[in-house]
Amino acid sequence: MRTHAERAATFRALHARPGAFIIPNPWDAGTARLLAWLGFEALATTSLGLANSLGRPDGAGVVRRSEVLENCRMIAEATDLPVNADLENCYAHEPRAAAEMIRLAADAGVVGGSIEDATGDPKSPIYDFQLAVERVHAAVETARSLPVPFMLTARAENLLHGRPDLDDTIRRLQAFEKAGADVLYAPGLRDLATIRTVVASVGKPVNVVSHFDPAITLDQLAEAGVKRISVGGALSRLALAAFLKGAREMKDKGGFTWLRDTVPSKELRAVFTSGGER
Repeated sequence: MRTHAERAATFRALHARPGAFIIPNPWDAGTARLLAWLGFEALATTSLGLANSLGRPDGAGVVRRSEVLENCRMIAEATDLPVNADLENCYAHEPRAAAEMIRLAADAGVVGGSIEDATGDPKSPIYDFQLAVERVHAAVETARSLPVPFMLTARAENLLHGRPDLDDTIRRLQAFEKAGADVLYAPGLRDLATIRTVVASVGKPVNVVSHFDPAITLDQLAEAGVKRISVGGALSRLALAAFLKGAREMKDKGGFTWLRDTVPSKELRAVFTSGGER
């Protein structure tokens, strides 16, 4: 197994090389090993995927901090790949308290993670600008104090919370960059023109989540200047869609044709025996 420091160096190198890379989102050790076996170079956790696996709705505070950290540990230990963690709003409002989540995530074995400016409060969903910047600055200070380098992603959440203000979103990303964030991310960007505008407005690597327009390809995103493409909870939703399709066929028709689409146990046994390595 590669050391924590080796994974951190690998992760940073992925962001420094030309082009873009896909960082898919497993939700447990098994899905992490399958993605590693397919040849992906890094992984990212997913708050939605974890919530789905626990039978809970995705939302701030619904999944406990300890459960998020245990999921980070499980996925980090499943393969040799570097792992980036979805840490939501870091389970605190105050900057120093939020930054503590960065240290805890690093202790769990991940080499990168995100802090977002969403409050979790539907009445006031986005932190005031100055507080959002202070939270990123505190998280950067904690990340830089760790014995193994930690890549901090700063997320501007306007577009997911009914605030379609691209100018403010870019202003926040620029401020997060100035505060020292390594990667910038505004989930909810829906078209290549807007993505190009955001990428051109900042100097750090940009992460884009792909599931808003399935027709956009890796090559198109790379041409637009995107560095990293994640899929959030989309793979979890895909797995649950297949599960529900089979379950509904049994319940509604008494049929089992879905068995034709299952993965052979022999193939899974080979992947898991190898630890997710080809």
